[in-house]
Amino acid sequence: MKFFIDTADTDEIRDLAATGMVDGVTTNPSLILKSGRDIAEVTAEICSIVSGPVSAEVTATEADRMIAEGRSLARIADNIAVKVPLTWDGLRACKVLSGEGHMVNVTLCFSAAQALLAAKAGATFISPFIGRLDDIGLDGMQLIADIRQIYDNALFETQILAASIRTVNHVQDAAKAGADVATIPPGVLRKLADHPLTDKGLDTFLADWAKTGQSIKT
Repeated sequence: MKFFIDTADTDEIRDLAATGMVDGVTTNPSLILKSGRDIAEVTAEICSIVSGPVSAEVTATEADRMIAEGRSLARIADNIAVKVPLTWDGLRACKVLSGEGHMVNVTLCFSAAQALLAAKAGATFISPFIGRLDDIGLDGMQLIADIRQIYDNALFETQILAASIRTVNHVQDAAKAGADVATIPPGVLRKLADHPLTDKGLDTFLADWAKTGQSIKT
């Protein structure tokens, strides 16, 4: 499963990209607001840091305007994935933009039926929101599994991008359910490496090494 980082904080992206764990980035209007920067400027910087897809979201709600905004965003860099909402206007925009050769991420997906429509419209990515479904007592992981089955049955190439991830378990479970990508907040990505037994083992090794009185020459 590929890891995208869900942030517009370029310092965070640079730091995590250095680990080799970042396959792409997703942004949205809320993250752009949090960055405090111009959307074109910060998106261009992100695209220069990572070579994988960088999702930049349109803000229009009417199809023709979405298409115009999508074309403008796509001119920022070759690795832009235009992000559109899962509405009929968004699906129309997806069809046009994907037909022009642009990557399109259809976002705010909450049902397998919606995901089916996005794939038929030519979406590169579909973004089911796991955490928001969990918030209202539904099973976000079951949605991932349902979409996986539908896409495999129909041989759709649209990639399942698990979004609204809140926990390490969300990442693990999305991978098991068949997601192609998870877009992960920086803090959650860092927690993937954490385990108390790892910390305990390292402390033991370092204590034993100190007793040897040795050092490794560099």
